[in-house]
Amino acid sequence: MRRATRSIALSCGLVLAAAAAQAAGSVRVSFVHPEGFSDARDAGPDRDVNLRELKRYLEALAARHVGDGQTLTIEVLDVDLAGELRFSRRATRELRVLNGRADWPRIKLRTTLESAGQPARRVEQTVADMAYLQHIGRKADNESLHHEKRMLDAWFAAQFGSADAK
Repeated sequence: MRRATRSIALSCGLVLAAAAAQAAGSVRVSFVHPEGFSDARDAGPDRDVNLRELKRYLEALAARHVGDGQTLTIEVLDVDLAGELRFSRRATRELRVLNGRADWPRIKLRTTLESAGQPARRVEQTVADMAYLQHIGRKADNESLHHEKRMLDAWFAAQFGSADAK
């Protein structure tokens, strides 16, 4: 009898877990023609590292904003990172120099939010932060792509509301 009760409880738990997983929102992030991006890096391993980091961050950030039963698809159409690349003879490679002029971060996104029984909400816009060097203390300066991440935090909050409310 105990074995049957335990088996039934386990089965019920698995069914509930599967239902919860199905009800939770889902997020899909893709890059559309990254070889043509303004500046995720022209070529080589740094571009791939930057894009992987952006994808990971977008997935984590979006998951906090997507409600149960919703699907958010994010297509990244262009990436222009903060700063400009300059070759350094001392470092024997390119360095990213931030000067605060026309080198602010910009990411062009196409998002589609789908909810059961609702028409899909599709938005295409360029997210930018012209004052990226004037923000203090929100992201660590040594964190990779911190200007872009701060910009995406603000954009998600404006588009989808506070992640704490979900």
